[in-house]
Amino acid sequence: MKDRHAYLLEPLKQSLVFKRLLAYAKPHWKWLTVAFILLVGGTGAEILGPILVKIFIDDYLTQGIFDTQPLVLLAAGYLGLHFSAAIMNYAQLLMFQKVALGIIQELRIDVFKKVEKLGLSFFDQFPAGGLVSRITNDTEQVKELYVSVMAVFVQNIVFLIGVFIAMFYLNVQLALFCLFILPFLVVIMQLYRKFSSRYYAEMSEKLSQLNARLNESIQGMAIIQVFRQERRMNREFQEINQKHHEAWYKSIKLDGLLLRPAVDVISILALVMVLSYFGIVSLNSPVEIGVLYAFVNYLDRFFEPVNQMMQRLSIFQQALISAGRVFRLMDHDELAPGKTGTDSPGISRGVVEFKDVTFSYDGKQDVLKNISFKVKEGGTLALVGHTGSGKSSIINLLMRFYTPGKGEILIDGHSLTTFEDKELREKTGLVLQDPFLFFGDIRHNIKLYDDRISEADVIDAARFVHADSFIDRMPQGYDSPVGERGSTFSSGQRQLLSFARTMAKKPKILILDEATASVDTETETEIQKALEKMRLGRTTIAIAHRLSTIKDADHILVLHQGEIVERGTHDSLLKEEGLYHKMYLLQQGVQKLENPL
Repeated sequence: MKDRHAYLLEPLKQSLVFKRLLAYAKPHWKWLTVAFILLVGGTGAEILGPILVKIFIDDYLTQGIFDTQPLVLLAAGYLGLHFSAAIMNYAQLLMFQKVALGIIQELRIDVFKKVEKLGLSFFDQFPAGGLVSRITNDTEQVKELYVSVMAVFVQNIVFLIGVFIAMFYLNVQLALFCLFILPFLVVIMQLYRKFSSRYYAEMSEKLSQLNARLNESIQGMAIIQVFRQERRMNREFQEINQKHHEAWYKSIKLDGLLLRPAVDVISILALVMVLSYFGIVSLNSPVEIGVLYAFVNYLDRFFEPVNQMMQRLSIFQQALISAGRVFRLMDHDELAPGKTGTDSPGISRGVVEFKDVTFSYDGKQDVLKNISFKVKEGGTLALVGHTGSGKSSIINLLMRFYTPGKGEILIDGHSLTTFEDKELREKTGLVLQDPFLFFGDIRHNIKLYDDRISEADVIDAARFVHADSFIDRMPQGYDSPVGERGSTFSSGQRQLLSFARTMAKKPKILILDEATASVDTETETEIQKALEKMRLGRTTIAIAHRLSTIKDADHILVLHQGEIVERGTHDSLLKEEGLYHKMYLLQQGVQKLENPL
């Protein structure tokens, strides 16, 4: 698992990342084609402007010719070029931006879909804050690539090509001299990319760690305050924040050295070269002022887009690093276990069987060893044992959250791997010790936006588990708002709502993972009555926290260190006077101490 986790932190080759980003633009080729045509048109209009000024200076101003008609045509042409350039540049920029936002929308949906398909083994290892950072911060950086970089790069590259064409039109020899500027610019860009990629990768990773620490701190704030861990958490947060700051500072120093200042030096040298050339030429022959003006103008226009591209190199580099992190996540193959084979059986009886199942989370230490049992249709199996004995692991395997290392799990005689996800999830109901409620209202937390569950089904399910007793007392009833994770409800109310959610599906197999552990005694009594009705006609597997709640179970398995050490009914296990007997006496003693009367 650690190797898989480390794999996600390794950088992808930037050329491959860039190709994948461009692939997202293929579905938008029509819009991009129109935008590119407008871009070429707008760029051409901007480049022709100095040519018209050159014609005015050399053919009319220096010659003292002031014919009204040609001058009006030149002025109208010059203004027309500027207006048309402004309109076309606005339109192409709008189109490029529209395509860019559409691409990022697709990318975010793709990465979120991939995260939903990942197995629980992945979430066991990867911090939630890091995932949030990749789906939000990293994709936001990629958005800047399309919005702030790609359009500018394309526009400026086209503009530079146009500038060189105009330069060659004016003076071939001088234009060839200016070509020698390009290698120096390419060297600066390569140096910047080489060093900045290291800094931005470190910045992105530290930002993920900051998000992970924030997520952990906010969720565990009660524990932090109870155990007075504020100073320690603050110190650790400051350490990560300092490393993030140092990486940022390194990138800022690199930007200050290799971006505009270096390009400005080259532009000054180029201007000196051009002026020197015209100065030397003027010693032997007259110099056309219009050509000098146009060349200096083009030289200035040449370096402005270069500066724009250099200043966006930092955004470009950050975007490639962020995109690489996103693609690493999208390429991750730790998917949730799914269906295999061509058969698609259905769950009709709910007979569950484990055959010599062995399982390990890390591939090294087995948490389950040769587990075998069978639960008949409509029967109830209880799993008991100390913490870490493997009870929840059996549930996780039955829900196909993980794949067993050895052995086989059967439902109705068919291998668990042959069932479609839809069939398995619809016919299996799971209630956890710590129920999870979604932000919204009570009604949609019970039906989970399933249109097949009617309003009557929602109400019946709530009544079935006695959740209606507190829902009906609320001013808005089933429309009452539910805060994040159900924070506005008591633990007992959250558990009752999770019971109602499960029963609304009418599952064939019912799995209870210490479902009454968070409920008070009075509420537990009500739930036990509901459980008796819930178990009728359903196969039930229950992890028991209180042994008194499983007295009527058909079969009880006692687990210890991943193995079944005892099995039987409540009465038969008490007669054996083994581990179950000791656990029962211990709980009875605690209950007597808590309730001496």
